[in-house]
Amino acid sequence: MRIITFLFLLISMNSLAQSYAEQIAKHREAYKQDFIKDERSPLNQNDLQNLHFYDADGTYKIVADVELLKNEKVFKMPTFNGSGGDYYKYAHVNFVLHKEKIQMTLYRSVSLSNNPIYKDHLFLPFTDETNNKETYGGGRYIDLDAKEIVNNHIEIDFNKAYNPYCAYSEGYRCPVPPAENDLPLDIKAGEKLYTGEKKHQK
Repeated sequence: MRIITFLFLLISMNSLAQSYAEQIAKHREAYKQDFIKDERSPLNQNDLQNLHFYDADGTYKIVADVELLKNEKVFKMPTFNGSGGDYYKYAHVNFVLHKEKIQMTLYRSVSLSNNPIYKDHLFLPFTDETNNKETYGGGRYIDLDAKEIVNNHIEIDFNKAYNPYCAYSEGYRCPVPPAENDLPLDIKAGEKLYTGEKKHQK
């Protein structure tokens, strides 16, 4: 009986892992197709072969405690082209990842928050120890939604971390991740370095 139970649990775990990997694979395929649909995209169909990702890893999908922030002032988040965009701090998120206690800050874009379509969009830019080695040196981004905060918790999946457009081409106003979101560990999840030739906007 114990052997049967163990085998059932093992099969269930393998099924869940496969299902999660399939979910991430679908997410990444949709991500790639968005480059083709976006008129501002720096990449075309042939460039997609130069996009690379870490294998899906469920240990990088965590549930974080959310501490909403009040009366935060708007500030200029620098961009890689030397300009800046207006943001404000929306919340702190706290969690444990690979035995490390982490705090990060979620941001809201002032311009996007005034757009009904993106009014709940939350921005989580970060840097980590893989930058300039296995991932883009300027850090990566994760998109979240304020409606996903339930009972002061939110799911953060680093497998969905993606590169800014500046990783592929010059001429974009990509936000620079603030120092408070510089993680002191390797985030071996999400998008890796782009291996194509960096472009220049015409």
